[in-house]
Amino acid sequence: MRHLVRPGALVAAYFDTLSEPQLACARSLQQVVLATAPEIEQAVKWGNLTFVAGGRNLLALALHKSHAHMQVFNGAQLALQFPELDGVGKGQRHLKLKYGQPVDADLVRDIVRASLALLG
Repeated sequence: MRHLVRPGALVAAYFDTLSEPQLACARSLQQVVLATAPEIEQAVKWGNLTFVAGGRNLLALALHKSHAHMQVFNGAQLALQFPELDGVGKGQRHLKLKYGQPVDADLVRDIVRASLALLG
């Protein structure tokens, strides 16, 4: 099994590259996710901050010009429970987060818990 190489340094470097609106959104999301499930590991994959549980990708933060997507890797299984999740396809769904608006911490916590529960 591959191991994450210096994930702390890579995550710190990821945050160093963000603009102020992106940074505020990313830090807020990171804090909620890690407070909800401290056992989750962080990594930078595909240029995105990715949250990994039990060696499996759980969530990722994809940043865009005016908004961010919190990608939920098993989101298709949660779509009925969380109509706020957008997207189509076999697996992934995302929650759109606009810069300058507060992160809905309760919703993110609920999604993280539900996503973790699906992993078993």
